Amino acid sequence: QVQLVESGGGLVQPGGSLRLSCAASGLGFSTYTMTWYRQAPGKERELVAAIGRAGGSTDYADSVKGRFTISRDNAKNTVYLQMNSLKPDDTARYYCNAVRSTVYYWGKGTLVTVSS
Repeated sequence: QVQLVESGGGLVQPGGSLRLSCAASGLGFSTYTMTWYRQAPGKERELVAAIGRAGGSTDYADSVKGRFTISRDNAKNTVYLQMNSLKPDDTARYYCNAVRSTVYYWGKGTLVTVSS
């Protein structure tokens, strides 16, 4: 059974940092592209960042470029999202996603709230 379990969310002040983790099990982790999505209240889910299977290629939404960094540790079956200089607009539930061809798996998400 495939599981993606996100952690690391919470309440942070504007300008602060958080590091999200997503631990994967039940799948060949290194064969999947890993992504982070987020969904704010009343808005559609949007892609935040993606990382290739070996970790050598990354891509980011324009809204987070220069502030967020995605990384992965294939030995630990874990993908990370380092979020710096957080803004209130970053408030959302953040979801981990594993994708390979037409196969997708989702975690249940972790809530990030940026507020003073």
